[in-house]
Amino acid sequence: MTSNFLPEPYVQAINPADTAWMLVSTALVLLMTPALAFFYGGLVRNKNSLNTMMMSFVALGVVGVTWAVAGYSLALSEGGPLIGGLAYLGLNGVGTEAKGTIPHVLFMAYQGTFAIITAALISGAVVERMRFGPYVAFIVLWTLLVYAPVAHWVWGGGWLMTRGVLDFAGGTVVHINAGVSALVAALVLGSRKDYGRQAVLPHNVPFTLLGAGLLWFGWFGFNGGSALAANELAALAFTNTFLAPMATLVVWTLVDYSRTGRATAVGAATGIVVGLVAITPAAGFVSPAGALVLGALAALPSYFAIALRSRTRIDDSLDVFAGHGIGGITGALLTGVLAQKVWNPAGNDGLLYGNPGQLEVQALGAVGSAVYAAAMTFAILKALTLVTSLRAMPRIEGVGMDVSQHGEEAYASGEGSILVHPEAALASEPLPVLTPHVALR
Repeated sequence: MTSNFLPEPYVQAINPADTAWMLVSTALVLLMTPALAFFYGGLVRNKNSLNTMMMSFVALGVVGVTWAVAGYSLALSEGGPLIGGLAYLGLNGVGTEAKGTIPHVLFMAYQGTFAIITAALISGAVVERMRFGPYVAFIVLWTLLVYAPVAHWVWGGGWLMTRGVLDFAGGTVVHINAGVSALVAALVLGSRKDYGRQAVLPHNVPFTLLGAGLLWFGWFGFNGGSALAANELAALAFTNTFLAPMATLVVWTLVDYSRTGRATAVGAATGIVVGLVAITPAAGFVSPAGALVLGALAALPSYFAIALRSRTRIDDSLDVFAGHGIGGITGALLTGVLAQKVWNPAGNDGLLYGNPGQLEVQALGAVGSAVYAAAMTFAILKALTLVTSLRAMPRIEGVGMDVSQHGEEAYASGEGSILVHPEAALASEPLPVLTPHVALR
């Protein structure tokens, strides 16, 4: 059994304390999507920063609505081993009745925040080159065809849940799912036009550090809230979310310093996020000491995956696969090693505590979800290419995605800065500029 879904026999009366904690947790997880916007936005060049941040912010709208209309029902209503049913379509039957010890409508909203940030994570692999309209269409289709089925498999009574896969808060459903999909999207789109020919440097590292800090703050709701109650299990998950990224940060910084002679700020921010990713599936199943071990070990695969990727032609722009895909796989497998039933009776012991079969089950969950996510992401993107172009034209990339996709600049160049007409990038001579746009002061 996992914590993020409560089978109907466990329905109880609404508990005010549990409801209060889940209200806070839902708000914390929703905050993670704007935090992701800052984390990603600081890592790209200034001409693409607004577009990159908008890729996260738009998910708050389109994925949130998609979840409410159909995603929630497909993921977490009663169904078969592969997909849920249509009982909650359009939020039919989702009211203030109890779902566990919280109102059903709150359970739906909490789960919706997971769907939103999972889709937004993928954007980090395609920034600085994917057109905004096709990106929006992609995350809507991806939510319905990839996220919802995998969520059902693990949390909604599907085939991985019945096999006993442990995923407390989304190592498989969120991070492996998004990380593998991001890698496929990067391969389908191809590299940026100047990738490998000139340095592509972060334009605002303080933004990235701010985003990492806010992600850590929101992650207490992500993991602690996955207990779905204000109880001992929430306290365990909260504490493990406190400890694991600390260990990852220490190991990441030491490796960074030993290899380069410098401890970079981008490395520190990345290490924190990798630690958070890795502890997510294990947060309610391992001891605090286990969380420290897991966090320390998780630094190594992701760190060297990033180092290896930078030597290839694979332009996963912000290393979503290395951070979230590899981090999620590491966390899922280490859950099968370090889990202890004494900490969560709904879980199982792992390899170190006499149950090697749990590691096999965790590997099945990781591989099964990764293969499905890769195949479906490829199919969705190829289907979209039949009706539209996914990429901006090279000259548009050169001008930057902010102006071409949004008609705005993140950083105005002087008083009353003017905006270049988006079509100017396609012309040999610049077209007339738009009317100057001055922000309210």
